[in-house]
Amino acid sequence: MNVPNPAGMIPVGPMVALPVPREFAGLHQLAYNLWWSWDLAARDLWAGIDAKRWAASANPITLLQQTKEDEWEGLAAADGFVDRYHDVMERFDAHLSGDGTWFRTEHEGALDGPIAYVCAEYGIQDKLRLYSGGLGVLAGDHLKAASDLGLPLVAVGLLYRRGYFQQAVDPDGNQQHTYVPIDPGRRPIRRVIDPRTGHPLVVHIDFPDRVVSIGAWRLDVGRVPLILLDTDLPENHPADRPITHALYVRGREMRFCQELVLGFGAVRTLAALDLDPTVWHINEGHAALSLVERLAVAGGTDETQRTTVGDATVFTLHTPVPAGNEVFPVDLARRYLEAAVPQLPVDDIAALAQAREDTAGSFDMGALGIRLAGAVNGVSQRHAAVVSDDWGHLIGGDALAITNGVHPQTWVGSSVSRIFRRLFGDDWQRRAGAPGEWNAVRDVPDADLWNAHLAQKRRMLRIVRNRLRDQYARHGRGPDELRAVDEQLPDDRLTIGFARRFATYKRANLLFSDPARLRRLLTDPERPVQVLFAGKAHPADREGQALIRWVVEMSRSPELAGHIFFVENHDVALAAALVQGADVWLNNPRPPKEASGTSGMKAAGNGGLNLSVLDGWWVEGYTGKNGWGFAESSTSDAEDAATLYHLLESEVVPLFYERTDAGIPVAWVATMKEAIASILPRFSAQRMAREYTERAYLPLGAARRD
Repeated sequence: MNVPNPAGMIPVGPMVALPVPREFAGLHQLAYNLWWSWDLAARDLWAGIDAKRWAASANPITLLQQTKEDEWEGLAAADGFVDRYHDVMERFDAHLSGDGTWFRTEHEGALDGPIAYVCAEYGIQDKLRLYSGGLGVLAGDHLKAASDLGLPLVAVGLLYRRGYFQQAVDPDGNQQHTYVPIDPGRRPIRRVIDPRTGHPLVVHIDFPDRVVSIGAWRLDVGRVPLILLDTDLPENHPADRPITHALYVRGREMRFCQELVLGFGAVRTLAALDLDPTVWHINEGHAALSLVERLAVAGGTDETQRTTVGDATVFTLHTPVPAGNEVFPVDLARRYLEAAVPQLPVDDIAALAQAREDTAGSFDMGALGIRLAGAVNGVSQRHAAVVSDDWGHLIGGDALAITNGVHPQTWVGSSVSRIFRRLFGDDWQRRAGAPGEWNAVRDVPDADLWNAHLAQKRRMLRIVRNRLRDQYARHGRGPDELRAVDEQLPDDRLTIGFARRFATYKRANLLFSDPARLRRLLTDPERPVQVLFAGKAHPADREGQALIRWVVEMSRSPELAGHIFFVENHDVALAAALVQGADVWLNNPRPPKEASGTSGMKAAGNGGLNLSVLDGWWVEGYTGKNGWGFAESSTSDAEDAATLYHLLESEVVPLFYERTDAGIPVAWVATMKEAIASILPRFSAQRMAREYTERAYLPLGAARRD
């Protein structure tokens, strides 16, 4: 059976009317599909309408709303714009058709229904702040790769009208939290329509003493529809409307309500749309309550019903850190589940969510997901081993190892992308999973790759300077100090990037272990070094926020000022600039607590060199020739810091500053080429999605048929 594109089975309301002339009517459709966000020509097309307005908003809907009739007349008279428009629309239509995609070519008819992918967050594009960090960005890359490959996948998440918090750092380094509401009319989302009634689709969940209504919106990610569930409906009590407002709220009861809406809402919404997934991919424990609703649909909690659910489920864990695994008081879970699924014995559900005999008071979402899944995987080979050690008693064996990947078209900068297009053509991304072909990168002239990297580095530094200037202005610094920012961050200086969630195990302070040694390293007049830090700490994570204060204090110390910088409000836009422009990507978590990590993969795809603890994905990616690895089995922070300093002093810094008469660091560029060739194809999201398909989706689909 040929599974149709699920987007065609999810009716939606009209798009917001936009003043687009008939000859460019396709822009209306393009604005409502995030395919443009990973297609360079499409992004250039938006910039071609008005570069300044596009730079200010990066939002096609806003751009089209602001474009006047006389501007369209000028664009229509410009052959270059018209030609680019038709080229982009042809490629957009070809992408949506799915013709020639990997899944259709290799696995036509292998699944009887779509793949349902359920996750709490999605990082797809900067203006849609439905993510907090790595999990969401990974999920966004998964959807993009699924669209590229033609997988019949439908995703479900929550519409966070206030998103995750926007970070500001005060002059003392204290993190401030602001939640900025979104305007749905300026986002490419449309209300999902009930195919039976023609009215906006609403499903319901029984809460204690009340019923909560859930609406749905559709966001198109290429061929993949993402359904976003929403409790901010007029029919709900004012106390229930904010359930889906903010991502990862602190309150445990509100968090449980969010996950109840996500899990139960996903199952009930897809059922209301007459979608019957062959496989369910439950991406982290936040979505595990979908399994309870599916047990209710199956008719009970005995072995037969559990097998029915498990035969169609893959469950992915993303962290070995306890704080990253959702655990709730069992009495809280019991109260809500008794209302939501009174037909199920809640004691049985509580038992399924008990990790061990000594955790009877806890409702563990990870344990629930593992017990009810037919396939369980970690997100790197090392993480799968950790999962097997920690959860083998529930898995009944070893976890699968499906290493994360990143979406190259999203994360490779335009200058490096031009080199790839020259080597492989405009569809170079189709080769993202073909390692042998990437040996051609080694033949690129050194000057070409180095100059492409420098162009991206300079763009990164401009973005960072602009952010720092705004940051310092808010702190009350004078005009002379703000003007002096232009002289900081020279592009000929070795630049190290460290950008990730500020959790204590990621050890943002490791570099500062020996301040005197660090000062000598950074301020060497012949070979200076500068370090860019960025990242958020959860509002409830006081220790993580203390690390941010520490970095800010170090950046302002007389010894390190001008060499250490903290850039606030780490988001997808800043992340892209950093991974595309940094010379070195630093990652030094305390092993074995890094499940995978993906920022280093993004940097490597741009020719950035990883200087990383041998944990997570880097154990698989490190060859000895494509970067630097250390501390595979950490004994102490002090020892790891000493190794880090030694590598910087004796290898990293000297290699960067070893130049030819033409100013090219030949040995450094050779390492860049090795990083691209050895890492980009092996750690692409396309490879990851194919692996999920062949090792989980298809085997589960076959088992369900049998």
